Amino acid sequence: MNVFEAVKQSVTTRQAAEAYGIRVNRNGMCVCPFHKDKNPSMKVDRRFHCFGCQADGDVIDFTAKLFNMNSKGAAVKLATDFGIPYDADRHGGTRTRAAPVRPKLSPVQQARQDEDRCFRAYCSYLHLLESWKTERRPGTPEEEPDRRFIEACQRLDYVQYVLDNILLTGTEHERTEFVEAHREEVKRIEQRIAESTTHGTTTCTGDSDYDRAVRHGVPTQGAGDRRTTLQRNLPVCRSAEDR
Repeated sequence: MNVFEAVKQSVTTRQAAEAYGIRVNRNGMCVCPFHKDKNPSMKVDRRFHCFGCQADGDVIDFTAKLFNMNSKGAAVKLATDFGIPYDADRHGGTRTRAAPVRPKLSPVQQARQDEDRCFRAYCSYLHLLESWKTERRPGTPEEEPDRRFIEACQRLDYVQYVLDNILLTGTEHERTEFVEAHREEVKRIEQRIAESTTHGTTTCTGDSDYDRAVRHGVPTQGAGDRRTTLQRNLPVCRSAEDR
């Protein structure tokens, strides 16, 4: 199998786009890198098509256009970046396997990847908190609130604020500043989600590292100042004794 056939069979345009730092939403749409696109107008799947500039083609065409290369160069690049084996000559006499190499990201691409990770973490945490607030709500005023219900009451408004006002609608500078200042918080959120997945939602296993971090107010910088201010005004669920 030659390099063109091997690449087309192994890699979709969406996989290549994401590997090269282009954010693709859940519907397979992204901002077109080939014209001044403000809203996602390109559909990427196995092939790609832009409804704005009409750019169209397969994964090799996409990579060639993205990096200003010819088709052969783009195919070889994809094979190298994704570790795809292919026949080096057209007669199939020599089979070459490129060593799997993770594409080296530019600073801009790395920043987009970091922002995507942050966005996914906060989205997943939002859904988790929403489920806790509904499923763990005390049945009676006398019932002691579940820790997860309390956490949902304390954190839900803040997480929604971050998504709505910073990660979705904030300026590029605001998003970059927030991501940089909240790397540790993103790690704690990811850990919290993993703990929830591991332990399920039927038992409460005591304070997690995230519980302790929130309770003791782990300091952040930059955009984190807005987080601290917002947390002071969040609704706090009270225990039966408090009520």
